[in-house]
Amino acid sequence: MLKKFKTTSLISAAVLAFGVFNAPAALAAKDVTVAVPIAVDSLDPYNTNSTLSMAVGKSYYEGLFAFDKDLKIVNLLATGYDVSADGMTYTIKLKHGVKFQDGTDFNADAVKANLDRVMDRANHLARFSQFNRIKTVEPLDPYTVKITLTAPFSPFINSLAHPSAMMISPTALKKYGKDIAFHPVGTGPFEFVDWKPSEYLKVKKFAGYWDKTLPKIDTLTFRTVTDNNTRAAVVQTGEAQFVYPVPYEQAEILKKNPKLDVVVSPSISVKYVTFNVLEKPFDQLKVREAINYAINKKALIKVAFGGYGGTMDGVIPTSVDYGVKMKPWPYDPAKAKALLKEAGYPNGFTSTLWSAYNDGTSVKVVQFLQQQLAQVGIKVSLQVLESGQRVQQVQQVQSPKEAKVRMLYQGWSSSTGEADWALRPLLDSHSWPPVLNNTAYYKSAKVDDDIAKALVITDRAQKAAIYKDAQEQVWKDAPWAFLAVPSNISAKSKKLSGMYTMPDGNFYFRDIDLKP
Repeated sequence: MLKKFKTTSLISAAVLAFGVFNAPAALAAKDVTVAVPIAVDSLDPYNTNSTLSMAVGKSYYEGLFAFDKDLKIVNLLATGYDVSADGMTYTIKLKHGVKFQDGTDFNADAVKANLDRVMDRANHLARFSQFNRIKTVEPLDPYTVKITLTAPFSPFINSLAHPSAMMISPTALKKYGKDIAFHPVGTGPFEFVDWKPSEYLKVKKFAGYWDKTLPKIDTLTFRTVTDNNTRAAVVQTGEAQFVYPVPYEQAEILKKNPKLDVVVSPSISVKYVTFNVLEKPFDQLKVREAINYAINKKALIKVAFGGYGGTMDGVIPTSVDYGVKMKPWPYDPAKAKALLKEAGYPNGFTSTLWSAYNDGTSVKVVQFLQQQLAQVGIKVSLQVLESGQRVQQVQQVQSPKEAKVRMLYQGWSSSTGEADWALRPLLDSHSWPPVLNNTAYYKSAKVDDDIAKALVITDRAQKAAIYKDAQEQVWKDAPWAFLAVPSNISAKSKKLSGMYTMPDGNFYFRDIDLKP
């Protein structure tokens, strides 16, 4: 049976026509700027693990399916799908009359070109593991594609709805090759204009967009503003109409501005520190346990996140499907010192703590951690990485022996809405860099086995039990210092509508509009 997701048009053709024929002779351009804390690191959705880069990509790219602002799956370039009884074959119906921004037709051949590209190991794309269970992609007719898997993969549609699974123009892929990362061509409501890494990315309205009611604005610019105070200022002065994340220490100030709306929403983005468990002293469980006891997570949330959010009480937030609540690691510096002594480090040790981000809040976090660890004798020097440094020094390292990382502060959200994309990219031993993001170089036969089993099981009760077992093992092994789940806080001009921060820290802006 063909499965459909309901979609709703906010502006009817009649209303649109009325607006066009009754508009003033000259309308002021609707230009929207979004202030963000870090730089976009790639314009190729298949070759980045950056939530921001993929969020920005939704302006010029679209996938077969998508998540709405509440992380519910909806149709986009697909109109529905049918899955075989054995869970091995997905037959997907495609939308008619869609063109890429270079005039190329969107059809089943375009789907095949994109999925074949990411499935080809020779391309070394960062999202390979998200699609490596695809066996074949077969166009049945111009608007029907059959995808056969190597084994049942229950979160497959979730993976296709993920913002990495975008459709790139096959013509552009042939023209630019690996340089497609600098020349995005999709079917999205906006088309690419300019990108200056570490400064901004700008897109403009795509006149040939298939939904003639969209977009409602003329240009959209994502501006990198790493300094917290500056990021808060630009939304107050009107230089930006939307800012995320709002610097936590500025939230109460911005709430007093009558021209702004400050929105606090739940998050599924966890913040943690990975330990390189292949290197001393982090190869010892007692050392990793000691660090978890040494950090006052509640104080961290107050100092760095303005009190917005909660401590990690599990590997995955319980709002993520199959997330399991655990007993949080308590703050106990005396216990931390005792464990360090038992591990052979009665006077502590020295190491380096990297931050995967260079925004003001992340700097506050690592400075706080530095102080906390010093109290139990662990002296860490800090290194704050820019996006390019993170990619080169962490994500693109070819083997564990080359890895210089020892402790890394980072964040992750299961942006497919279920446990697989929280566990497999971060904790499966097949996900060590450069494959995915297991920067702890953690390996557990039990966890690997559980992750593999859960992927092919469709029974919810069985899957829940397997995921629970995996999460309990990770919590016990402590390859991370489990820190916080900060709330999402954004601020926007009251003139702006249709722009949302999603639970995973992504953006939803399909209906974005700006009043005069």
